[in-house]
Amino acid sequence: MPAYLVQHQRGQRDDILIDAPDLTLSFEGDWAIFSDSNGPSLAVPAERGATIQRIDPDEDGNTTSDTTSQGPAPQE
Repeated sequence: MPAYLVQHQRGQRDDILIDAPDLTLSFEGDWAIFSDSNGPSLAVPAERGATIQRIDPDEDGNTTSDTTSQGPAPQE
């Protein structure tokens, strides 16, 4: 299931986790727009300075940004 984490600059707003089986992300003008089969569900203006990260869960339910379940870094 597609999932995205929207992180706002400090103090602006709380971070938002958005997911849905048919979620899409598009960009129109200065807006990032999340939509599903019911239409647009969230729009984030570029001027907010938010970052958007895709964090789909793997088959174990861990997200790709979840580093706690990964082993130690390889030794060089």
